[in-house]
Amino acid sequence: MDNYKLFSNWLNHILEQDIPEGIKAFNFNLYEGSDDTYDIQLIGSDEFDEKDFDWACTDYFSSEVNICYIKRTEDIEQWEQGLNHITVLVERYLKEGEYAIILKSVSAIGIGFVDGDIDILFRA
Repeated sequence: MDNYKLFSNWLNHILEQDIPEGIKAFNFNLYEGSDDTYDIQLIGSDEFDEKDFDWACTDYFSSEVNICYIKRTEDIEQWEQGLNHITVLVERYLKEGEYAIILKSVSAIGIGFVDGDIDILFRA
């Protein structure tokens, strides 16, 4: 299965659930997994401040242990490559994903490793 199909199936499963009202921004939290993977978690925050990345620490909504695992390969070995690869997956989902309208109903969508900066991929 290609990574986009894996990612979009995972995201569809999350977004078809009841998402709470009041989410101002979504963030794709990225982790370097222990099993040679990049681990993706979706959180929704009830606050958003582009100048203060702490908004993404308020997980008003979270996919919690429902994580998407993207296997590291030679072409996405370095974390920067992994970030770029997953960013492309998110951007593609925002264009053609089944529930993209839900993601785009908030003020912003970000992505980033939990111990790093957040890149804003979408602003309403």
